[in-house]
Amino acid sequence: MSVAANDNAANLTDAPLKPLRLEPLKALRALSELLRNKEDTGQVFIIMRALSGRSTERGYARLLRTAKGGRIAYQRDELAKTLSDSEYLSRLPESSVGRAYLQFTTSENISAQGLIEESRKGVEQDIDREHPLAWYGRRMRDVHDLWHVLTGYGRDAMGEACMVAFSYAQTRSAGFGLIGIAGALKLKREVPSQPMLRAVWQAYRNGVKAAWLPGEDYQALLAEPLESARARLNIARPSLYQSVPAEIRATGMLPAAA
Repeated sequence: MSVAANDNAANLTDAPLKPLRLEPLKALRALSELLRNKEDTGQVFIIMRALSGRSTERGYARLLRTAKGGRIAYQRDELAKTLSDSEYLSRLPESSVGRAYLQFTTSENISAQGLIEESRKGVEQDIDREHPLAWYGRRMRDVHDLWHVLTGYGRDAMGEACMVAFSYAQTRSAGFGLIGIAGALKLKREVPSQPMLRAVWQAYRNGVKAAWLPGEDYQALLAEPLESARARLNIARPSLYQSVPAEIRATGMLPAAA
């Protein structure tokens, strides 16, 4: 059983996963709750599930078509297990992606396990199933904070808005798109003097131009020098995001654990 499985996982049957249907009204209700209470991070995952449609199936199929994807899918490593192993991460080279991830999660007081627990709020537990599509869903969930490290976007409100815009470009999951647009508009309304909309648009464009990150071998990537990895993956510097003072980036509605 994967580290993502909870106590209820044993009760899941071997029946096929049900295709996710689009539920835009449910997503809008969850967005409304999120706008009212930015700490209600469970609403983020409700939005994602309500609008994911067949993005998981399409992503898994694309993974299998990549050069390394067949091996990665066959091995089916649980990234949360590796990303939770601080002893292993601390042994990686100082300038590596893995060490940067460890420093990021330590300084922000977050963890891969914390992201797992947030993802279980208010949604069905198909993601804990022993199934290829469920595994791919866990993989996409678990790389969120690692993508923060790779892209240079922080966990402040502006950084999260940019991060979900980048993620939408990479995954085409409509939930990322909705949250990114809502976050960008709220940030622009609250801080009209700053390039909030342009920064989120730049993040989307950076995501379009970058290599397809879901197809990366993350076990190997963790040991790679961070700057070399960014160059290889064609991840551009988030110049507009970095141009905004840190205290201003923190305004807005997006939860830090989005």
